[in-house]
Amino acid sequence: MANKILVIGDVANVFASLRKFTKTEIHIINFPKSGPGNFTYSNDYELFENSKVLCQIKKINEIKNKFDFCITMGTGEILAYLCNLNFVPFYVGRDIDAPRFIKNSKEDWYDEPLHKLNFLERRFYLNAFQSAVGHIGGRWIIKYLERYSNKIIRLDRTSIDTTIFNNEIEPLNLKKNKFTFFCPQRMGLGKGTDILWKALKHCKSDFEIIQVDWFDNTTIEEKTSSLLLKQHLPNQVKLIPMIEREKINSYYSWADGLIGNLQLGSFENVELESIFCGTPVICYNDTNVKLFVDKLEIKSPFLPISNDPEEIAKVIDSFVESKNFRDELLKKQIEFSKEISDMKKLANWWDIFFDQMIEKHTNIHRHSSKINIKFELFLFLLGNKMYFKKISNFLKRKIN
Repeated sequence: MANKILVIGDVANVFASLRKFTKTEIHIINFPKSGPGNFTYSNDYELFENSKVLCQIKKINEIKNKFDFCITMGTGEILAYLCNLNFVPFYVGRDIDAPRFIKNSKEDWYDEPLHKLNFLERRFYLNAFQSAVGHIGGRWIIKYLERYSNKIIRLDRTSIDTTIFNNEIEPLNLKKNKFTFFCPQRMGLGKGTDILWKALKHCKSDFEIIQVDWFDNTTIEEKTSSLLLKQHLPNQVKLIPMIEREKINSYYSWADGLIGNLQLGSFENVELESIFCGTPVICYNDTNVKLFVDKLEIKSPFLPISNDPEEIAKVIDSFVESKNFRDELLKKQIEFSKEISDMKKLANWWDIFFDQMIEKHTNIHRHSSKINIKFELFLFLLGNKMYFKKISNFLKRKIN
């Protein structure tokens, strides 16, 4: 009988893609769609009815006994903790480079904290983090995870849905007036949009960039800096509306090239999706970011290896002006992508991992004291600004 895994939260559709290839039965419950999520979410999983934590806890408690183990992404971690589950978080971004359990945590490229949580909130998130069986992460995430965890499970392979992203996709039926780059990622400092804008001032070749019109806005600084980028678009850049996930593959196939992340020093999903659709990619490759598959280090083929704007401009010009440059780069990128996103090997890794977790922990329940869990829930609600006023009013009524 197949293992049954509950996934709470699915950032970047990691598990929606993965479960098409695993022997394990994976059930995903994700948070309600809002804003860009209406375009980027897969349509193939269950959603919580609303954003109320107590309702989400009730839902998890209703279904948890159907499963053998739990994986979380994003804030799914706190639900697994409050529902007393054995779980492992899988980190892919700002959930660990600016963790909620660190006071005024911020990402390296911003000055304003991403999270401004009080002591009770930070304590709660730290308890949730420490209660996890292990912590999975890879690539550029590792250096952040190493600061906080001694239970790291390294995974550099990346889940890409090759049933959606492949070289048989029909290109978008749209005329191009000149060499055209596609840029589907958000506009923001974390994606290196500011670096790209500077690089474009140094470019000598003739091309156009089709940039999807969405941007970071979690904090005031994020929103302000992103709006400034939008207000000062270079001449080469044209904005287009958000694109649904199931339709974006035709844009990949249509474009002459893709410009990916120029800040992190590592690829994200959009770069690999583009390559599987047969379109070469420009993406900053920090050679200090190590990659391992099957315990062997592999080298990333992405260019440039510096995110200095002038160096980026040189790569862009070579990319535009030389078909041979693009073809050679794409050949290396395809070979790399087939290995780093070998879905058969990745699915096998997860199947073995789930076997090991279930053998070690026997069932999904963490078996912590019910009193302790209720106390943790009370502290979470007390610390949470959304619930503090409600609890205060309730206690006042009881006293009176």
